Amino acid sequence: MPRQQITPEQHSVRVLKVGERVRHILSELLSRQAVHDERVSAANVAVTEVRMTPDLRSATAYVKPLLGVDEADVLRALRQNTAYFQREVAKRLGLKFAPRLRFMADESFDEAERIERLLRDPRVARDLGEDGD
Repeated sequence: MPRQQITPEQHSVRVLKVGERVRHILSELLSRQAVHDERVSAANVAVTEVRMTPDLRSATAYVKPLLGVDEADVLRALRQNTAYFQREVAKRLGLKFAPRLRFMADESFDEAERIERLLRDPRVARDLGEDGD
């Protein structure tokens, strides 16, 4: 039986779907406080995005601790518990290979705030205004 050819579009959709499943699994583990680390369970951590490599062997999880918790401390705790997260993701995902996880801070909220500040600047507001000059 010939091997089924996968188009690049189908491949990218699969990568996105697997990334979203990994995000859901990590979010569930964090929300149920399944990690036995006080630094992680004390903080509400949001997994905002998971980016998979095309071969599905590596995943980068972007996380954001909520409620003003020290981001560096939470990231350090997540990285120390990576083996637990990888084991749980592998168990629940059911792929041939378990993806290697990396945890990174999500900077998109900070970037959005920076853009908002720029747009509120009076000089920019003047240029965006509709006075008809």
